[in-house]
Amino acid sequence: MGITTNLNKVEDLAKGTDGKGYSPDVIDVDAFFDRILEGYADGSGPAELPADTNLARSLIPAGTAAKRDFSFLAPEIPEYDHENCVGCMTCVVECPDTAILGKVIKIDDLEVSLAGVDDGDRDYLNDQFAVTTKFYKAKEKRGQTPGKFGIFIDPTKCKGCAECVEACDDLGYNALKMIQKEDDTVPQYQKAFEFYKNLPPTPDEFVNERLPVDYMLSEQAMLFTGGAGSCAGCGETTALRMMLAATGYQYGAENIGLVAATGCNTVYGSSYPYNPYTVPWINSLFENAPAVAMGVRSRWDQMGWEEKRIWTLGGDGAMFDIGFQSLSRMLASGMDIKVLVLDTQVYSNTGGQTSTASFKGQDAKMSAVRQIGGGKQENRKEIGRILMMHPNTYVAQTVASIPNHFFKTIMEANEFPGPAVVVVYTTCQPEHGVADSMSRHQSKLAVESRAFPVFTYDPRKGDTIKSRLDLKGNPAMKEDWYTVKKTGETIDFITFARSEGRFAKNFDKAGDPDQILLDAQTDRLTNWHFLQELAGLR
Repeated sequence: MGITTNLNKVEDLAKGTDGKGYSPDVIDVDAFFDRILEGYADGSGPAELPADTNLARSLIPAGTAAKRDFSFLAPEIPEYDHENCVGCMTCVVECPDTAILGKVIKIDDLEVSLAGVDDGDRDYLNDQFAVTTKFYKAKEKRGQTPGKFGIFIDPTKCKGCAECVEACDDLGYNALKMIQKEDDTVPQYQKAFEFYKNLPPTPDEFVNERLPVDYMLSEQAMLFTGGAGSCAGCGETTALRMMLAATGYQYGAENIGLVAATGCNTVYGSSYPYNPYTVPWINSLFENAPAVAMGVRSRWDQMGWEEKRIWTLGGDGAMFDIGFQSLSRMLASGMDIKVLVLDTQVYSNTGGQTSTASFKGQDAKMSAVRQIGGGKQENRKEIGRILMMHPNTYVAQTVASIPNHFFKTIMEANEFPGPAVVVVYTTCQPEHGVADSMSRHQSKLAVESRAFPVFTYDPRKGDTIKSRLDLKGNPAMKEDWYTVKKTGETIDFITFARSEGRFAKNFDKAGDPDQILLDAQTDRLTNWHFLQELAGLR
């Protein structure tokens, strides 16, 4: 298949030789934005635009998905209540589509900006800002200039998944709710978002480096435009945004490159002519992205670009299965390459087949649950345990629903002098059988139920597995299962399975699990026991 790249600095691109963007060597970005994107926006593009060399080479400029409009997609959109907001940034971090953004602005600057808008809009725009303890009261108490925290929703990027609302409600703040779109809703939101874009950047003093969730207040961390063709509430895109935010904040966009294995991430990331990345990236074949990354790393090192970060992206099919040998060889090379494994436990891109990352017993294409038996028969491959056995390799398992843990693993991986792999649980709503709003919730439940324990394994911390392996982030680390104190409910793998449609056929009419699901629970507990033993907790 073709290679998909994007070029980072638009101002450095020369015009096409014929003035129409058809040069075999460069993309005429002005022509691309004016002709191609406009043609696809009005629906005429596929039928009327001529094929050209750049299309044949699968070249797409950076950030073109910023022009994509999803405002017609969902009947609902989040509404913000500034009186309940505490500025935690969880909604901004967890949004899969860069559709909800935050900003802190000093009082004087806000008043100046509000003075320039129509009288009829001023009260509405002012209500998008909250007086929070974090950004206002604490600063004021220390004698520093306080700031108001604002939340703005981009109606052209919001797919109505309501994941931001679920996250806010789960934390008990209730600062967001879904409302039905009326005739004036989208125009009003668009006007507010334009106001947001014209505000000055969040001052550096409001971005706390010890709170990684605040990184997305910084413009240098916003490297994923939204407008990707992913499903509403996609668990993968949240993880990609967060990885890019942490890496962008640490190193800057000009020092990042991506090599992606074929999968959902390359489909929604390059559905022509839309590309949500604002950093250079290349899409290779399903099985050899780590090998391609080795080539890029070698060339960069020859050019003196040793400090640039290269991340390899791939799903569980690309990294657990067909591309595992390539991944293992890359780790053995000792090269300074980072890997993000988007672990959905299913081949989402090809219709929901099981992979070696799939849980035992789950219902999927080619592993259907039948009247007698069925479902996936093998236990899940634990790639984290396997990767820890490679020489001098940083390994982590994490979830987007624990942002501090997620950001910590990304930053440690970036700083590690050698290969590093971060495996992140990414809910696939259509294949897992969960609602669009539940990606965050399910990844949190996966940790609580031992379906997917989080950990970090850092060779810099000692010479033994016990000294290197850290299970912090898991509840009840020394126990078999986690019990919720308020309710007394024990959260085990059966609890997790009850919450997802892919396990629905494993329960009888009385709600009792079948034997294969009980076997899957035993497998999950055995895996947890192994990790406890390796970490010195058993």
